[in-house]
Amino acid sequence: MLRIYNTLTRKIEKFQPINPPDVKMYTCGPTVYDYMHIGNLRTFVLSDTLQRVLEYNGFNVKAVENITDIDDKIINKAKDENNTIEEIADKFTKIFLEDVKKLNIKTEKLAATPKATEYIKKMVAYVADLVKKGFAYEEKGSIYFDISKFPNYGKLSQLEKRELKTGSKVLADNYEKDNVRDFALWKSVGEDEVGFDSPWGKGRPGWHIECAVMSQEFLGNKFDIHLGGVDLIFPHHENEIAQAEVKTGESPFVKYWVHGAHMLVDGKKMSKSLNNFYTIEDIEKRKFDPLALRYLYLQTHFRQEMNFTFGALDGAQKTLNRLKEELSLMGESKYEYLETERDFYDAINDDLNMPKALAVVWDLVNSKDDPALKAGALLKFDKVLGLRLDKVIPGEKKKEREVIIPKEVFELVKKREGLRKEKRYHLADQIRHKIRKFGFDVEDRDGETKLKPIS
Repeated sequence: MLRIYNTLTRKIEKFQPINPPDVKMYTCGPTVYDYMHIGNLRTFVLSDTLQRVLEYNGFNVKAVENITDIDDKIINKAKDENNTIEEIADKFTKIFLEDVKKLNIKTEKLAATPKATEYIKKMVAYVADLVKKGFAYEEKGSIYFDISKFPNYGKLSQLEKRELKTGSKVLADNYEKDNVRDFALWKSVGEDEVGFDSPWGKGRPGWHIECAVMSQEFLGNKFDIHLGGVDLIFPHHENEIAQAEVKTGESPFVKYWVHGAHMLVDGKKMSKSLNNFYTIEDIEKRKFDPLALRYLYLQTHFRQEMNFTFGALDGAQKTLNRLKEELSLMGESKYEYLETERDFYDAINDDLNMPKALAVVWDLVNSKDDPALKAGALLKFDKVLGLRLDKVIPGEKKKEREVIIPKEVFELVKKREGLRKEKRYHLADQIRHKIRKFGFDVEDRDGETKLKPIS
């Protein structure tokens, strides 16, 4: 049975959906104003992995992931580049979808990918209902949620009541933890600014109301899983809970809250000012397969802070290449239950312990089980791993090994044999190291020297 860490309770819990075997799941999608960096993309691989694990367990998953295409950052970017917000949003939505495809994130398995601008009228009606219920108030054309009216405010982020600055307001979507104030549901704008009609005048929705509306539009008043990065716990997800539970009168809004940890780069926070802000394009320019990045993500538990280095990515690339090569040498696959499958199942169901799952994979590769059965099990495991092992062609790597040995290698072998006959073994070992640089090693057996490719 799947067990998952729930941010709401701060415990690892047995996963029991509201209406089994159906599971409803919402992921906070991208704000499409710029290229998505690899730290953000880790969250979307987490979401994809969780959906794969749920399906591996036999659940029917209805997954929704929004696209925030109206936001202060998008508006500012449009002004800076003298473009419309639609042009900016469309450009970076397309790039985002291309990036996640390269990471083998199955966006086609999503039930919906709603855009915020498509639900403005529903957001206005949602805000109007919160005002009617007495939990929101107007000031200068903007509508704020009164957190003093919601006693459970802070239950997700575990804020202390003394931190709540009731009666003060914050209009920005993003703010620090010490700014625990009444937040904007609807933001008034000037006539020359980007905005939409409402009963309170021209304005645009606050970021927090967008996800509350879109998630409930597709998944209902209550659903099973809400996923995002740890940076969204407060204020975004905390505010979603307040709005949704007031609007519907039902609690909890979401049963399980799942959050992925931050990524560092060379031990530092990723930022453009530090010149360590990397995208999928940057990864590819350095000749790395984006799937090596996916493998690297899987090597660290999703709740652990991950430190990215290009050395680590290089290691992940080599390990993935070796896995594909080993699979190709197993020949045609045949599925039959192996004990290793239980170990894999236990690992992924242990709070998505993907590092342990990868260890199980390598135990299988190195086992003495029938190659065809090993191949069958690996392909089944890849339904969770998402490394596209199904694209590996049986025997392909074996053919690649039938390479022409460079003339320089033969010359080095001949020189080494001469040194060994002279019993100058130290110099012979130095020649052996040179041969290894060409991708070959030597074996001395029965008075003969044999070459073999290094695997």
